[in-house]
Formats: sequence, structure tokens, C-alpha cells
Amino acid sequence: MRSNYKRIGDYIEQVKVKNKEGLYSKLLGINIDKFFMPSVANTVGVNLNNYKIVKKGQFACNRMHVGRDYRIPIAISDKEIPFLVSPAYDVFQIKKEDDLLPEYLMMWFRRKEYDRNAWFHTDADVRGGLAWEAFCDLKLPIPSIEIQREIVKEYNTVTNRIKLNENLNQKLEETAQALYKYWFVDFEFPTEEGQSYKSSGGEMVYNEELDKEIPAEWEVITFSDFGEVVTGKTPSSNCPEDFGEEISFVTPGDFKNFKKFTLGTERYLSNEGAKKLKNKILPKGSVIVTCIGSAMGKIVVAENDCITNQQMNSIKVKHSFYTDFLYHHLIEVADEIKSIALGSSTMPMINKTDFEKISTLKPKDNLLVKYEYFSKKINELTINHSKEIQQLESLKSLLLAKMAKLGEREMVEE
Repeated sequence: MRSNYKRIGDYIEQVKVKNKEGLYSKLLGINIDKFFMPSVANTVGVNLNNYKIVKKGQFACNRMHVGRDYRIPIAISDKEIPFLVSPAYDVFQIKKEDDLLPEYLMMWFRRKEYDRNAWFHTDADVRGGLAWEAFCDLKLPIPSIEIQREIVKEYNTVTNRIKLNENLNQKLEETAQALYKYWFVDFEFPTEEGQSYKSSGGEMVYNEELDKEIPAEWEVITFSDFGEVVTGKTPSSNCPEDFGEEISFVTPGDFKNFKKFTLGTERYLSNEGAKKLKNKILPKGSVIVTCIGSAMGKIVVAENDCITNQQMNSIKVKHSFYTDFLYHHLIEVADEIKSIALGSSTMPMINKTDFEKISTLKPKDNLLVKYEYFSKKINELTINHSKEIQQLESLKSLLLAKMAKLGEREMVEE
């Protein structure tokens, strides 16, 4: 069976157009997920004339840290207006799009196997750079242009559906946040007469601890009054049998995949591991907060029983109607929590004792029950969309994995 793998360098060419006339000022970088992002570089007083221009359909990549990151940051521009990248980046384009579609090549670059292969070809430098010649020598299967179009179309159908679900979830979250603000920040929750509380003359009283007026009959309590506060724990690395596939194990790294709920953790514990940490198990509806380091202040709700590592404090709520209120309240006061942590030590953190003592405003239970009623409908839709996203992400990975056999399949059919 003949192979249809071709050398990447035979299909691409470098583009070295610099911003000599200073026409562009928007500077972007590339993240390891292979998307352009706003650059974190300080460009104040920097001459951008030597920076490279990237146009729509062109690629940019950073070959300097492949060995360190085990991934090659590379992205394709879909932007109508050109932008700039670092002079250290490579900018390149397809020579003839009748032979190789840019979108098809970008699909290949997104494969985990491609990153592993690129890492294998890095140099001996401590950062593990990938030489341009080595980059060009890497190969990919190139079927007919018709098959490439079919593959790209199928992939785009999946990615567009993912984006649609993500946008729907974003709108749902904005709706939930707006309702929270209207009821619990602006104090315009509905009265028994169907009117907005504060604007209809609802009684307000001054609270010394919060230094503001709050609705009468509301109270100030601590997080521990909402339920038991639990700090997570990581099983010993000497007990690999404690890890398995039975119960979700939440770490800060998982939050990049979470929206509101703990769907899709990277690691799981075995039943044996969970038994050893039975006092750390969080039931569905618990509210989880990262409480140490740069990732602190992130909030998520337990969708099912789970255990977190030691970098999180969680509230096992006494009543289900506390969950959504606490989730949105913690988002509201995230900066306040961070400020408390920054004042505690050189490493920003809030331990369990300090976290338990944080004071917060608590509405009446009957109002929280009403809020839960509306939130449940939003949550159901959010979870359904999130689960569909997980399934589509798996399908997307499968489509990328199948690319390796495309060239061979076409040659067999011939």
C-alpha cells in the first residue's frame, strides 16, 4: 500500500512582510490551544515597525518552546483586518490552495499526534526549539481537494455547533446574572403584591457591618451558616489504585473546561480512593471555590458527587435553594475575596477558617426558593448544552484522529 503522506514544506512558503509603514498596531500572540489572543507583551514605547504582518488565511507559529510546552503554538487568521505578531514568530501561507486547503492544514496542526511528532523533532536546547527545516520536513496525508473540502465541511459543522451551544450558555448565564443583580443587589425582588420591593417603598434598614441599607428581615451571616465548609485533598501519589473512573476529582486545571457545573474533569478517583476521602465528598449542588494562587476566586457547582484537591474550599449547602444564590453571590464578591487573600501572606490564599468567617447578606428563604425555581430552568438548559458540547468535542477529536488514514484510504481506493 502506497502512502499519500507529503512533506509540509513542499506546500507552504514563508511570508516576511514587516510593518515598516506603521499601518497596523494590533499585536496578537498565540496560545497553546492554537488560537490568536491579545498579546501580553508591554508595547509602550516599542517600535512596531519590525513586527510581522499577518493577513487572513495566513498562519503564524512560535517554534521556540515546543520542547518545554510539548505543543507548538500555531494558528490561522480568519480576521478581515491584518494584525501584527512578534518578529520571532514565523508567518507562512499555502503556495497553491488548489492542492492544499489552509483549513485542512490547520486541522492537522490541531491533532495531538502532530504536537507529539513536533516535540520529537525538537533540538537539544533547554527550551526545545523546533528548527524551520524540521518543521517543514514533517509530513501529513494530502487527499484530493474534493475530499479535503468534505473533511473541512464536516469539521466546521461540528465546531459551529459547539460555538452555538457556547453562545446559548453565555446568554443563559447573562440572564441568570441579571436576575440575581435585580433581586439581590438592586433589591427589586418581587413582593407578594407583584411589585418591585425597593422602588415600591419596601422597608430598608441600615446594616453597620455591611455599611449600607438592606431590606428589612434580611440578615448577615457567614459562609459556614449556609452549610459545612470542606477543604479538598489529593490522594497520595504512592497509591495509584486510588485513581480510577468512579468519582470526579476536581483540580484548578479543570476550570478551563467548566462553565457553571463540574462536567468533564480530567481525572477521576476509584471507589477505594473515594472511601479514603469520604469526609471530603461533595454532594450535588455544593459550591466550589478556588482559594489559592493566581487561579483563586473561580467558582463552580458540583453537578454530581465529587472531591476536590486541597486548593479549594467548598460549601456543602444545607438546602438546595442556597446553591444558585451562593454561586452568583461568590462571583459578585470574587474581588473582595481576592483582596482578603492578598493581605494574608506572600502567597494569595484563604484557608478554611478564614473562608468560613466571611460575612455575607442572606435574603429570606422564601425568596431564595423563588430564585431556585427560575434558576432550575436555566440550569437544565445549560447542562444539556454542556453535555452536547462534550459529545461534539469527542466527535471533533475523532475527526482529527481519522485524518491520519485519509491518504492511505484514498490510495487503496485508487
